Order: sequence, then C-alpha cells, then structure tokens
Amino acid sequence: MGTTGGSRARVGRPRAARRPDSGLSARDELLAAAAELFTTRGYAATTTRAVAERAGMRQATMYHYFSGKEDLLAELLESTVTPSLTLARRLLADDAAPAERRLWELCRSDVELLCGGPHNLGGLYLLPEVRSERFAGFHAVRAELKDTYCQLLAATAVGKTLGKSELSLRTDLLFGLIEGVILIHRSDPERPVSAFAEATADAALRIAGV
Repeated sequence: MGTTGGSRARVGRPRAARRPDSGLSARDELLAAAAELFTTRGYAATTTRAVAERAGMRQATMYHYFSGKEDLLAELLESTVTPSLTLARRLLADDAAPAERRLWELCRSDVELLCGGPHNLGGLYLLPEVRSERFAGFHAVRAELKDTYCQLLAATAVGKTLGKSELSLRTDLLFGLIEGVILIHRSDPERPVSAFAEATADAALRIAGV
C-alpha cells in the first residue's frame, strides 16, 4: 500500500514503543539506555531486554546493533577514554607549548570527561567482568592514554630528572588520581565540574612533583 499526503514510511526495524524523539540514532539510544541502567540498576541485574525496552525497541532489534551486554559495556567503557586519547595525542605533538601546561590541560580535560556526563560510567571500570579478554580493546586504549601521560610528564623539567622507576611511580600516582575522581565526584555530584576539574589538575601535577 502506498503512502498518502506526501509522507514516507520509515525504513528499518520496528520499535516496540514510541518515545519522544531524542535526536539520537538507534545505536546511540541503546548506549544511552545501557549507560543509565548499568549505573543505576547494576550491570549484572540489567538484561538486554531491559536495555531494548528503555530505548523503545524490541530486543531483537537491539541485536541488530549489539551482540549483547558485553558489547554495550565495551563501547561505553571506550567512550570514557577515546576522547582523552585523541586530545593527548594532539597535546603530545604540540611541543611549542610547555609540557607542564599540556599535562595540566590533559588532566583537566580528562576529569571533565569522566565527571561531565549524566552517568557514572567510570564506576564501571571496577566490574569484575571488565578483566576478561572481551575488553582488551578498552584496556589497550587506556594503556595508550596512560603512556601519553607518562610521556608528557617525562617532557617536563622535573620529569627529565627522573629515573625510569620514579617516572613510572609518579605516572601511576597521577593517573590514579585522575581515574579516582569518579569516586570523589560521586560524594558531591552538585559540585561544578569545571572548577573540580581545574582543582584536580592542580593536585595531580603537585602529586607528580611538577
């Protein structure tokens, strides 16, 4: 049967229920639904059916985009790291600016990314499931980001005086503080993120001895 009045039928898989148009693609709606449910109900307690229903889709439709919960979790985890890695690569290449300033900017931006979203995705790092081989992609991106922190620290005046083991220790401390902000932010979620990010960057550089 043809359409009438110049309207055109939507092409694609049907939705189980209509929600107000969020402007998101179906894939992004599923990720948003998974982020909400994983951080409020818990990963283990959330079913793929619940994710699909929260996104206004049939469960079968969800499998058109993601193979299951692990696939959703892996993409959510990588979304907490890849923007910072992109910035880190750019800052590492911009040797016209002082390394101290570039390292501070990476810390500040990373904290804003971790704390600026509507859901506490950083808390998902602690899930035991994340240690499995399925999440090797996330761990590889995270390791590259940490290495960029190390390279920027090594390029500072203080970093140039450090031995390999001391540089590694200070990188661990700095990176640990940045990733730990999720737990600090959770205790006072109303704290302005921009001010929190700047204060954390200041503290991170002091911990690193910069």
